[in-house]
Amino acid sequence: MKTSLSATIWLHPPAPRFRGRRHRRLTLSWTFRGEYLAYIGAPAHRALVAHPGAELYGSDRIVLESVTALTTTGWDVTVMLGSHGPLAALVEEAGADAVIMPIPVLRKSKMSPTGLLSLAVEAARSTPSIVRTLRRFSPDVVYVSTVTIPWLAVVAKLLGYAVIFHVHEAEGTASKPIRMGLSAQLLLSQRVIANSNACRELILRDIPTLGRRIRVIYNGVAGPSTEPTAPRLSLTGQTRLVLVGRIAPRKGTDVAVEALAILVRRGVDVTLDLVGGVFAGYEWFEDDLSRIAAASDVSDRIRHLGVVEQVWETMDSADIALVPSRAEPFGNVAVEAQLFARPVVASAVQGLTEIIEDGRNGRLVEPGNAVALADAIQSTIESWGTTREQAIGARTEALTRFSPERYRADIAEAFTATIRSIRK
Repeated sequence: MKTSLSATIWLHPPAPRFRGRRHRRLTLSWTFRGEYLAYIGAPAHRALVAHPGAELYGSDRIVLESVTALTTTGWDVTVMLGSHGPLAALVEEAGADAVIMPIPVLRKSKMSPTGLLSLAVEAARSTPSIVRTLRRFSPDVVYVSTVTIPWLAVVAKLLGYAVIFHVHEAEGTASKPIRMGLSAQLLLSQRVIANSNACRELILRDIPTLGRRIRVIYNGVAGPSTEPTAPRLSLTGQTRLVLVGRIAPRKGTDVAVEALAILVRRGVDVTLDLVGGVFAGYEWFEDDLSRIAAASDVSDRIRHLGVVEQVWETMDSADIALVPSRAEPFGNVAVEAQLFARPVVASAVQGLTEIIEDGRNGRLVEPGNAVALADAIQSTIESWGTTREQAIGARTEALTRFSPERYRADIAEAFTATIRSIRK
C-alpha cells in the first residue's frame, strides 16, 4: 500500500535580517510504503515584488508576467501594491499573495523643493509598515519594479535583503542631477534588469560602474487568445487609427490629434480612437486636446474609449496603430499592434527603434512632429498592399521575439543567478 501527503513547515531563525538566516518555508512530501516513511524536502525561495500601482497598463502587465515567471518556477511570491486595482486579483490568480499598502512614489510633480519635502514625509510615515512587511515575509529577494519607489529599496537594503531593480524608465531629457538621482539608487541592487538597450545605455551614461549588474530583457507581451482578424484587404471608406496609452504629453496624444487634423485638411478620411485614461495631475492636458480638436473641427472624428482590460477589441476595429511617444523605453503597445497584425507608425525614439525597423515591420517618424506623423500615416494608406503584408510578417516575428515564455525564462534565470551570487 502506498499513500502520499505533503505539508509546509515554517522555520524561524533568531536573526531574520542577516543573509542566509531568514525565515524559510520547507515543503515536505511523505511517501508511506508499508512500515517505511520517507520525505523529500526542498526550501522554497521567497520573493517580495514591489509595484506602485494596480492598474493594467504596460508596466502593470509586465509585473504580472514577472510574478508568473516566479510562481511557475517554484518561488513563493508576495506582491506589495501601492493601491487597489484589477492587478491585485490577477497576481493572486497567478499564484502570488497581494498586499495593499501605501508606497511613496517619486513622480514628476514631486520634483520641486516642496514636492521633495512632501515625499520625505511620506517616506518617513511609510517606513514602519515597510519594515514590518519585509520582516513578516522575509524574502530572499526584493524585486523593485520601477525606479520611482526608491525608498522601499533603501529600507530593504538597510535590513540586509538582496534587491533586484527592473528599470522601465529612460529619462533621457531630464537634467543630469535628476538622472543621477534615479540611477544612483541602482547601486543598492545585486542585479538590474533593463527593458531595452536604450534604457541600459542611459543608465551607464551616468553610472558606468553598473555595467556588470545590468541585463537587458525585452518585455514579454501576450498576444490575443485567438487568431486575430487579418488587416482589411483594401481601405474602403474611413481609415481607422488607434492610439493606446495614457493620455499624457509623454505619449504624444496631442501629436496624434494634430496629425489627424492635418490629414483631414488634406482630404484623407480618417478617425482616431484614444484608448486609455488620464494620468493623475494631467487633466489639463485632456482639456487642451479637446480645444485642439475643436479648433481643427475634428472632435467628431475622435472617440475617447477610456481604460480597457484587453486592447484586442480596439485593435480589431482599427486599421493603423499609432505610438507617437516623445519618450518610450520599450513600447508594449507597438508589440501588441504587431501581435494583432496591425501596421504601426511610431516615433523613432529609444526602445521603439529596437522593436520597429523603418520600412520593414512598421514606420518610424521624428518624435513630436505632427506633419511627419501625418505623412507616414498617409504613405501607409497609399501603399496598403505592401503595408498589409509587412504587418502580417511582423506578427510572426513578434510572437517569438517578445513571447511571454521567453520573458519568463529570462526573468527566472535572473532571479536564480541572484540567489547563486548572494550565496557565494
